[in-house]
Amino acid sequence: MRLALGVRYHGQAYQGWQSQRSGQTVQDKLEAALARFAAQRISTLCAGRTDTGVHGLMQVVHFDTDIERTPFSWVRGTNRYLPPDIAIQWAHPVPDAFHCRASALSRRYLYVLSQSPVRPSLDAGRVGWSMRPLDGDAMRAAAALLIGEHDFSSFRASACQARSPVKTVRRIAISRHADGPDPERCSWHFEFEADAFLHHMIRNIMGCLVRVGHGDESPQWIAEVLAARSRKVAAPTFSASGLYFRGPLYDAAWGLPAEATWQASGAAYDGAP
Repeated sequence: MRLALGVRYHGQAYQGWQSQRSGQTVQDKLEAALARFAAQRISTLCAGRTDTGVHGLMQVVHFDTDIERTPFSWVRGTNRYLPPDIAIQWAHPVPDAFHCRASALSRRYLYVLSQSPVRPSLDAGRVGWSMRPLDGDAMRAAAALLIGEHDFSSFRASACQARSPVKTVRRIAISRHADGPDPERCSWHFEFEADAFLHHMIRNIMGCLVRVGHGDESPQWIAEVLAARSRKVAAPTFSASGLYFRGPLYDAAWGLPAEATWQASGAAYDGAP
C-alpha cells in the first residue's frame, strides 16, 4: 500500500528536511516516529525539500508499506512519537502511480516579513525582518516582471541540483498587514506559486524585492537581474526565518484532502501563469 501524509513543522530547530548523519532533520524525526509506530523501517519521499530554518505548513510525503492501519491510526500513532514542533495532519491511501513530487502540478510558498524599528522577539525564527519601511507598489511592480517562464539562474544557489534553471512562476502576491496603531510597524506577506522552485530561489528573490522596497533599486532592476542569468548581480540571500512551504497541489483524481487539491484552490489548472 502507498500512503500519502500531510506534515506540518516548525523548522527552526532542524537542519532542513533531508536526512543527514546528525539525525537532526525533519525527515529523520518523521521516519524515526513512523518506524516506532509501524515496528519496521519506513523510508519517505517528500514533495519539496526545505532548508535549515524553513517551516512547513503542508509538506506532502509518500511511502510504501505492508502494514495495514486506518489513516487516523497512522496520524495519531505516529504523532505520539514526534517532537512537539512536527505533526502529521492527515494520512490518505493513494494509488501506486502517485508520486508526491512528480505528481504535483504546482508548489506554493509564503514569506512573512516583519517591518519594525526593532528586531523580532516573540516571533524570532518565524518571520523575516526589515528595519526600514517598504514600498509595496514598487515591490509588486518588480514581482510582476518575474511572472511567467524564465531562466532563473540569477536566483539559483550554487549547490542547486535542478536539471534546468527554467521555471514557470504563476503567481506572486504581496500584501501589507497592520500591526497596531504605529504606521512603522506592520507585516508583509509574500505568496509564491510556481511549477517548481530552484534551491534558495525564493530567498534570493526576497533579497531583491526588499532592496527594491527600500528604494535602493528601481523595480526594473529585477528584469536586469533576471536577464543577466548570474547570481553575482542579485541581492544577498534573505533570511530563512520567515519562509513557509505551503505545499504542493495535485489533480483532484488522486482524492487527496481539499487543501492539497488544485481544483479546491479556486482555479482550474491550465498550465498558464
